[in-house]
Amino acid sequence: MFNSCGDLISSVHSTGLLINSQKMHSGFANMHSWDDFRYFLHVVEYGSFSQAAAKLGVNHSTVSRRIQALESAHGVKLLERTQTGYQMTDAGASVFELAEQMQLANLAASRVLLGQDARLAGEINLTMPHELFDHVLAKPLRQFTLNYPEIRLNLQVSKGLRNMANREADLAVRFTETPPEYLIGSRVTTMQHGFYKHKDLDVQKGTPLIVWQRDKGIPHWASQLLKPEVVMQVDDLQSMYTAVAAGFGLARMPCFMPDVMQNNDIERLPNLLPRSNWGVWILNHVDLRHTARIQTCRRYLQQVLSEYIPLFAGEWSN
Repeated sequence: MFNSCGDLISSVHSTGLLINSQKMHSGFANMHSWDDFRYFLHVVEYGSFSQAAAKLGVNHSTVSRRIQALESAHGVKLLERTQTGYQMTDAGASVFELAEQMQLANLAASRVLLGQDARLAGEINLTMPHELFDHVLAKPLRQFTLNYPEIRLNLQVSKGLRNMANREADLAVRFTETPPEYLIGSRVTTMQHGFYKHKDLDVQKGTPLIVWQRDKGIPHWASQLLKPEVVMQVDDLQSMYTAVAAGFGLARMPCFMPDVMQNNDIERLPNLLPRSNWGVWILNHVDLRHTARIQTCRRYLQQVLSEYIPLFAGEWSN
């Protein structure tokens, strides 16, 4: 590991691999831009040129060409193709940690500069569960862009958490119990869950259950139901709701999802469940705490979501 930027630069020079994008003087013949090493790290992470290219937003041939140029300049092979994808050679492994440190330094510099941006203009990489965007925040965020026309939102709602240290997202709305320590933010509210089913589903003799794929066997919360039996597993909240609406079975869901849909065919059982420890959080990296556009968007989201606290508390269906 490197204790300072000086240590990092010294280590870079000792390998003969320079990260500057322009030549400092004519003696440095093997100079490469940071992108060459960034492409190398992506191929290592994803195991293929095509997947690395998709993540980087470039063509497959661009990744291949940059890796080949890096290898040719130093007379080594950094990657070799195997049946399971590309793997590092010994030469590749020897510079891998250094390339990772370059990436961390580059990301840290980017965050520091962004953290001093006082403009209400530019991009915000915003991430949240797609159910929250689709049914609660789409129209309010449209109003935000009307209020601040020079700010562009890049929305990420696909499954999986974004790595905010790597600037995959600048601002996040998350359903979580405890956010990572490197993020700062506020919890808008905790969430209430309830049992929901189609009004025509008969649960007098037994209870068909729709559960998460991660659940093993009958979940503990089903102990208060009559003869529970798992009939379906899902990996998505929207799919869980759709399965309930189709009459597959009963599901334990955060109340906001079925309640915001206002479907008269879906009913909530009177069973009382304890309030969840999971909450609705608005989060950003600590380095971005002074970035004007991010903090403006954060305050706006706080205001909008606060108006929906009764929804998250299950009061709409009580």
